[in-house]
Amino acid sequence: MDQIFESIGDAIGSIVDNPVIQFGLQVIAAYWVILWLAAAYWAFRDTQLRTENPIAPYLAATGIIISTPVLFPLAVFAYRIVRPQERSGEVYERNLAEEALLNEIEAVRHCPGCERRVDLEWIICPTCRTRLNRVCPNCGRLVGLEWTLCAWCGKDFERRELIATVSPLPQVSGPVFEGLPEPSAAAAEEPIAKESIRTTVRRRGRSSAAGSSPAIDPLPER
Repeated sequence: MDQIFESIGDAIGSIVDNPVIQFGLQVIAAYWVILWLAAAYWAFRDTQLRTENPIAPYLAATGIIISTPVLFPLAVFAYRIVRPQERSGEVYERNLAEEALLNEIEAVRHCPGCERRVDLEWIICPTCRTRLNRVCPNCGRLVGLEWTLCAWCGKDFERRELIATVSPLPQVSGPVFEGLPEPSAAAAEEPIAKESIRTTVRRRGRSSAAGSSPAIDPLPER
């Protein structure tokens, strides 16, 4: 039995002592060390892509190096478990996609009254009859309700309101005032009628005080 074990040991020793086998073992050992260092560098780069923390990549690489060439596969396995699931670029792209989707949703116009989707060229909401747009009286194109002037032809919508608030000017002849609205005949005769009534009342008062009854001209003085 001892001779059998001795023969097996001599065979193994002869194989190990073979220069070709020794060179192959050295190549495998060098490859394993290179793989160990490459795993540490991979963990460093992968951590940089997955987090913005400047210290985390160094910690990941240090953990794999400390695990020695014998246990570094276990360290790589543990790193794959605890590393962030998404890369920073993937998170950024996902945020951009979400923002683009939100902007697209906000770009769709909704009725301010019933919150239903409406078309940009509608004037009135067909559901709740809320006014959405108005038509420019000058060019006939649709404009917003909050616009103060037409963006297509430059029509000023507030000009008419300003003119309406100003009191009417007296009638003045001349080329400078051509085109201004003339006061109506009733408005022109109203001060004259009031002055005639005051004159008539004063005359009646004076006649009553004097005890006489003079004839009063029924027609007002002009």
